[in-house]
Amino acid sequence: MPLYEHVMIARQDLSGTQAEGLIEHFGTVLSDNGGKVVESEYWGLKTMAYKINKNRKGHYAYIRTDAPSEAVQEMERLMRLHEDVMRVLTVKVDAHEDGPSVQMQKRDERDRGDRGDRGDRGDRGDRGDRGDRGERRERR
Repeated sequence: MPLYEHVMIARQDLSGTQAEGLIEHFGTVLSDNGGKVVESEYWGLKTMAYKINKNRKGHYAYIRTDAPSEAVQEMERLMRLHEDVMRVLTVKVDAHEDGPSVQMQKRDERDRGDRGDRGDRGDRGDRGDRGDRGERRERR
């Protein structure tokens, strides 16, 4: 069966548990039509770049599925009709990547306080592309 990835944005006035309930609801719609949910992630309430239906924020959810195209079309149809779902994006992929999505990896890095290779102080390190600035004068 084909593999798909879906991103859904739900209204901001839902609670987190209601948004996760939407993921489960659409997963059951998919399984009723012969597909299966491989993995799902709730990304949380995020600020959007522009307003959608007078909403500044939305609950983001990510779903990886293995389903026939008819099941995906039915799930998308029901998502678009559902009043709590603002946007849906579905992409057909050749293979699902192992591990968490990039969005969840960013959240983990932010929670741990990782700053990449900049060190603890946020130092940029050696900037080989810039020459020596010479002596600096004191500001008065």
